[in-house]
Parts: sequence; C-alpha cells; structure tokens
Amino acid sequence: MASNGSDRPPVIGVTTYLEHSAFGIWEAEAAVLHRVYVESVRAAGGNAVLLPPIGDWRADTVDWLDGLVLSGGADIDPARYGQAPHPTTGTPQPTRDAAEFALVEAALELGLPLLAVCRGMQVLNVALGGTLHQHTPEVVGTTDHQPEVAMFGKTDLTTTPGSALAGILGPTAQAHCHHHQSLDRLGEGLVVAATAPDGTVEAVELTGPRFAVGVQSHPEHDVEDVRLFAALVEAARAHATSRSHRRRAPR
Repeated sequence: MASNGSDRPPVIGVTTYLEHSAFGIWEAEAAVLHRVYVESVRAAGGNAVLLPPIGDWRADTVDWLDGLVLSGGADIDPARYGQAPHPTTGTPQPTRDAAEFALVEAALELGLPLLAVCRGMQVLNVALGGTLHQHTPEVVGTTDHQPEVAMFGKTDLTTTPGSALAGILGPTAQAHCHHHQSLDRLGEGLVVAATAPDGTVEAVELTGPRFAVGVQSHPEHDVEDVRLFAALVEAARAHATSRSHRRRAPR
C-alpha cells in the first residue's frame, strides 16, 4: 500500500487485545478492540486498521502505515523491566508484549507518529528502558485512578508548559482513567507532559520534532473530544506526504 500524501485519509494502525471472547454464535480466542478507538480515529480524519498481537512486526512490514496507536489493556510482564511480579499484577501476555514492543521499535525507526494509550504509554516507557510502579495505590494512597472494575475515574491533568500536549489540550484538562500501574523511572528520551494532582505521571512525550505522545488516560472514550487523535492524524498526514516526496525524489 503506497502513501500518496493528503489526497486520502491517513492510515492509522491500532494494536488489539488477544482475549477469550464471545461473538455471534462463537466463543473463542480473538484479536479484539473497543470500537471507540476506531470511531475516534475516524472522527479525527483517519482510517483505522487493526493490528493483531500476532505477526512479524518490523519497520519493513509496517512502513505502509502513516501512524500508530498503542491501545490499552493488560499489565506488561514485569520481567521486561527487571522486577518480580507484584501480587496485583496480571498474568503475563507474552505474545502481545512481544508484538507491541516490536511495533514501538519499528515506529521509532520509521519516525512514525505515535499515540500510546494507558498500557501503550507503559509499553513505550519500558521499551525505552523505563520502569513502572506495579500498584499505584501503594504509591499515592488512593484508588482514584481505578475506582472499580470496568469503571473509569476522572483525573484532572496539568500539562507541562511548552509541551506538545499543552499545545493540544491547553494548561489543564480532565481525562478518563482506569489504571492501577503507572510510570516510575522514565525511559530514555521521554519527558513528563502532564501530571495528576497526586503527582502521578499522566502523560509523556519524546523530545524532538516527531509526534510521540503517551497518555495514561483513555481519550478514546470521549469521542466528542478527539483533539489528541486529530493531532496524531495531522502528524500522520505530514509523515505520509514526506514519505511520498522521498519516494518520488530522483536518485
């Protein structure tokens, strides 16, 4: 699939879960994703394609993408950041971990615009050498970030002045959150882009000109506010145009 600049919606790859699921008359292992991710990408002007957590994901197999969303989901295997599992840490999903760490590497190699959501932000951080707090309530003394099973909390964000995220959301914003883990040591090249009132790192971004933003919250669950996805799609359109020009340039 070749990119041809701004005459088509940018193609945004979105990672998927690998879960035991029920659909139609079937109950089976499936690559699945919340519909709101697809709706948010489309509302922002992009076309979403779903990337299963099974595959050979390298720069030369995903260079047809214009942007990438790392979706939320299960806890990362703590062995990837040199820790033993906490009692609250979920069962490792090595297949998904391997696929998404490979996708991060490919995206960074290609300069692919990247939006990393919840687990996705944690994947980005660990892939760059960072670590996680495996159970945030032990750090901040509250369960506000994950009030109940399958229920979102509301988090007030304060963005870092001068950050890309501040340019997108302004100095403050309210976000949907559902996480019991959070960032501890930042990965190489990442800087804090937003914090919660209790000091929890709620967003990071890579230094430099590329669009690579991670948010601990779930912006896909507010389809009325697609500013983050719109910023990703805009960066993806610019990436597609630049790539198209490079491919047409005389050798």
